[in-house]
Amino acid sequence: MQKRKDGKHSPALPNRRTFLGAGVGLAAASLLSRLSASAQSSPANRPADGDSSPTLEGRRRLGTLEVSAVGLGVQNMSRTYQTTIPTRSEMLNIIRTAFDRGVTFYDAAEAYGPHEVERILGEGVAPFRDQVAITSKFGWNIDQETGVRRPGLNSRPEHIKQVVEGMLSRLRTDRIDLLYQHRVDPQVPIEDVAGALKELMAQGKVLHWGLSEMGLNTLRRAHAELPVSAVQNEYSMLWRGPEEAVIPLCQELGIGFVPWSPLGVGFLTGAIDAQTRFAPGDIRGIESRFSPENLPHNLALVDLVKTWAVRKQATPAQIALAWLLAQKPWIVPIPGTTQMPHMIENIGAAAVQFTPAELAELNRSVSAIQIRGARLPDEVLVFSGVEAPPKP
Repeated sequence: MQKRKDGKHSPALPNRRTFLGAGVGLAAASLLSRLSASAQSSPANRPADGDSSPTLEGRRRLGTLEVSAVGLGVQNMSRTYQTTIPTRSEMLNIIRTAFDRGVTFYDAAEAYGPHEVERILGEGVAPFRDQVAITSKFGWNIDQETGVRRPGLNSRPEHIKQVVEGMLSRLRTDRIDLLYQHRVDPQVPIEDVAGALKELMAQGKVLHWGLSEMGLNTLRRAHAELPVSAVQNEYSMLWRGPEEAVIPLCQELGIGFVPWSPLGVGFLTGAIDAQTRFAPGDIRGIESRFSPENLPHNLALVDLVKTWAVRKQATPAQIALAWLLAQKPWIVPIPGTTQMPHMIENIGAAAVQFTPAELAELNRSVSAIQIRGARLPDEVLVFSGVEAPPKP
């Protein structure tokens, strides 16, 4: 993995949203006009001297895999939360500009699309494939020919191998740097899953593996069978569940942690207020933490983040991401976006630093706010924390 040296951090960071009391604003159009939709990975397109936008320089390790301190989630690049279809050329532009600014960690999954997000990512990173780490995930029961999602999960070893062949084609690559089991299959022993990954690693098709939203005992068994590089679970100021047991177990085993939804599906950016209602098809509309009854109470957390944004001369999104980065040196958030200014803002979070006293103060304040409502609908939560069956 090559370490990028161009560009420097600057205190003049772009802002995503106008937040109350901060008096800070930056028009997205001014950024977009400077960033061509045809940006490629060449020195001419890297941040020029005098460009005040941030370049990401920090690196972190997930097990033995070295990646940028902040990654890029590409889940919504085929269809957003609001079910709109982003412009493909601009998604490629965001992926490539992220690389130009130091991002070397890109997160996808077979289920995103399904399949289409992997195609977008493969096309996007093609000019610099050997300089980045790309991830994907298997585990849902998805038809490999049509992309149709069938009921339930499928982590049978023979199916995993078929899925990986499709991934390699869609991602335009000969290997996947980090491959996760998206959700634990309650019908397949994790030892059998690890066995399939061992074979794929021996063939050079997978370099590292991880699990997402798994049961604790399953993680221990998986790591004992084949060392796990990373766990990917939801984690943010809005949902701190992993702090209870998952993060301590990762620390014990030497496993990296990748928070998905590090900005609380947009909540921690300040873009949602008490009057917000969600479009049909937007999963946030059926999450009880965002219900009209709970949302006004939970906005106390956003107020706290906005206060710290003013204090640190940053944006709410940057405070939320910097807080995650400050929790452990092996935590790598992967904020997703379909807007160029948001991506640039997110990578600027790595420049926001807390003193030990500031972090302790912020942690106390976050802990004092009790979030009302569940993080996901029951029909989705049922797939989290599952333990794989014992090996016969």
